[in-house]
Amino acid sequence: MDVSEAIATRRSVRGFLDRPVDPALLREIIEKAARAPSGGNLQPWHIYVVGGDELTRLKEIMAGRIVEAPRGEDMEYDIYPKALGEPYASRRFQVGEEMYGHVGIPREDREARRRWFARNFMFFGAPVALFCYVSRTMGPPQWSDLGMYLENVMLLLREAGLDSCPQECWAMYPKTIGTFLGAPDAWMLFTGMAIGWKDPDDPANKLHAKRVPLAEFAEFRGL
Repeated sequence: MDVSEAIATRRSVRGFLDRPVDPALLREIIEKAARAPSGGNLQPWHIYVVGGDELTRLKEIMAGRIVEAPRGEDMEYDIYPKALGEPYASRRFQVGEEMYGHVGIPREDREARRRWFARNFMFFGAPVALFCYVSRTMGPPQWSDLGMYLENVMLLLREAGLDSCPQECWAMYPKTIGTFLGAPDAWMLFTGMAIGWKDPDDPANKLHAKRVPLAEFAEFRGL
């Protein structure tokens, strides 16, 4: 698989097979992804990878937490701007409607949508979870470095035939995850990620989120 194919086939997969992932392959991917660029070569990411009995234990913890604190804990950053303007609000609305359409949940059934969203915290059945942390001393440039590292991870997973789902929703439970992982207080949780083998029969995986045309986001000067 070349880079173009990996980019074209990467999806946020929301239904995984009950099939293990080779730990040696995961270690190789996590290491290779660190060739991502970072300003000053700071390499500001810190990665936790969780599977097996530890992932089972985390899922048990989260099954209780989403009942005890369905709105999450005190979040340490806003996943979206509080006043999300256009065209961004429409893009988010559209992809949400398409996703719930594939799984057959109408907009007015808020309870069903809540239950479906809760699947995030079970990693959509994936056998592996990844969490990305960053030092609290870092700023927006270093957070962009995290994105480049995580994109490398997702493309390398595609090269290996695997799939993923980046999950910023984990920022809703920073205390629970920090305690579970034993992460230092000096680090902030950025995101989680589900990793595994895509279930081709899961209706959620029929979603192919649209991208806006080139002319809408790019300008070429002197070319």
